[in-house]
This record gives sequence, C-alpha cells and structure tokens, in this order.
Amino acid sequence: MVEVSGRRVAISPPAGAAGFIADVTDWTHDPWPLRGPIELELPRGAYLEYAFLDASGRPLADPEGPERAENPWRPYASAVWTAGSVRPPRYEEALLGQVHRLSAGTRRLAVYEPPAGPAAALVVLDGVAYHRIGKLAHAAEALWRAGAAVPLRLVFSEPEDREREYRFDVGLERHLLEEALPAVEAAFGSAGPWGIWGASLGGLAALWLGLEHPDVFARVGAQSPALLAAPGGRDARRDPEWLAEHYAAAASIPGRIALQAGRLEWLLAPARRFVALLAARGTLHEYREYPSGHNWVTWRVGLEAGLLDLYGSDLGVR
Repeated sequence: MVEVSGRRVAISPPAGAAGFIADVTDWTHDPWPLRGPIELELPRGAYLEYAFLDASGRPLADPEGPERAENPWRPYASAVWTAGSVRPPRYEEALLGQVHRLSAGTRRLAVYEPPAGPAAALVVLDGVAYHRIGKLAHAAEALWRAGAAVPLRLVFSEPEDREREYRFDVGLERHLLEEALPAVEAAFGSAGPWGIWGASLGGLAALWLGLEHPDVFARVGAQSPALLAAPGGRDARRDPEWLAEHYAAAASIPGRIALQAGRLEWLLAPARRFVALLAARGTLHEYREYPSGHNWVTWRVGLEAGLLDLYGSDLGVR
C-alpha cells in the first residue's frame, strides 16, 4: 500500500519482501533492508519508480502499487506520482516526415527525414527505445512545427552489445564514423553538422564520442549519463570520474552540450560535478534537473527541452 501526502510517501512492503529497490538505491546495486514501511520525503512534483526484493534477491513487484511503471528495463516497477508531477507529452499527430530503413555494415538504422529538409543531423543511441518509447521524431517535429527548433535528421542507432559498446568501445566508434554516417549521407545527402544523443550508458557514450571527435559531434545531448563508468567494464565509484578527468585535460571538447539528470538518481552528484567542469572551461551548455529518477518518464519529460538546448531556432546550427 502507498500513501502520498504532499511530498511525503509511505510504502508498505508486501508479504515476502526483504529489500526495497528504486532509483534512490541504484536499484539492485544498493538495496535498502526492510525494517517496516519505507518513508520518503521527495522533491516537489516528484515521480518515483520502485519495487522490492524477495529473500533470495529476486525483484518483487508491489501487488498494491498505484500503477505499473512504463519501464522497458524493469517491468516489475511500480510508479508513484506526487502532486504537481509532470507527465510526458503525448503526440497525437502522425509524422509529416518519413522514417527510412538503411543498412550500415552489419546493422540496420532507422533514419527520420523531416518534411522541410534537415538543417542538422543527430545520431541517437538506443535508437529503438528513443523512437518507440521516447517518440523523439515526434518531439523534434512538434518543435519544428512550432518554429522553436530547426528541422533535424534523426539517425536511430541500436547497439549489438550495449554493455560493451557504450563503455568507451572503439568498435562503436568505427561503426559510426566508417559505416553509419557515410551510409546515411550517401543515401540522403549531407544535412549539415552532426550531433549525438543518448541516455544512461548511451549518454556516457555520447559524451565520450564527442570528446574523441569534437570536430564531428560538435553538439552532444546526454540524459542521466553514467559518469561513474570507467574503462574495464565496471563502475569506478570515485571522484573525480574518468570521463570528467579527460574532459578537463582535453585540448578540444564539443562546442555545445545539453545535460540532464534526475534528482532521485544515484548519478546526480557526478552530473553536477561534470556541469561544474563545463562551466569552468567556458563550454556552451545547458543543465536541467527533474524531480524524478533514472527512467524513461524523466527522459521523455526532458526531451523537448534538451532538443531546444541543442537545436533551438534561436541558436543556429554552425
């Protein structure tokens, strides 16, 4: 049972629950042992996803949860909306632009072409989720229709091995630079400068590729980037973080960065440290926080703002 009173949330565990997991616990990485109901004071307008662990450490859904979360990674998660929570936009209109399928090496890409012809192009990591769940093409087109953003070509790229490729993998680098981008331009022509976008490990990969190739990916969007990650396949939970150290030491970095984080996620402190680094370097950037966690609700709510921070019609595309 869940009781919500303003910013306070009390969650009574179901029978068989031994631990509490949520964004605030880094899910199963740092579960809270149960000693009674979970009581939280959340930010104003907060949105929370949570579940439990049973005695053997397996995820356990709350049978009395208010509603099931729209979480493709954690189908057992429940959702709590507090007063003032902002729900993601729903796009009712069909796309005016076209989505094409394209082969690039051993992979298939989905390429959205805006009806007005693109002024810039954006590679989107975890492309299937951003296309189907995030409705990124709908968001970009809605902003263009309103005159708020330039028309964007969106290249939805899907990994073959996400855990490996999004952790500083040269194979992903070669695929994008030697296969995907040339294939898109050969099929559809140049669309001006490229950018890159991702969430979580995809946000980490976007920032890393922007650092490695700021001449190619001059604009980077990162939602809840996994900035604790380090080469070698495991998170190094330390400060300063590996990628931040390399950004601080680099001679050149991307010219514009849009970064977002949820106030309920374990990656908040690294995101704030990274933004401080960008400010110290004088990098053009926008940073936004949301009263929610590491999930698709947070990213969908922030999607249009992030696109405006990179491609608002008042910014130009040089």
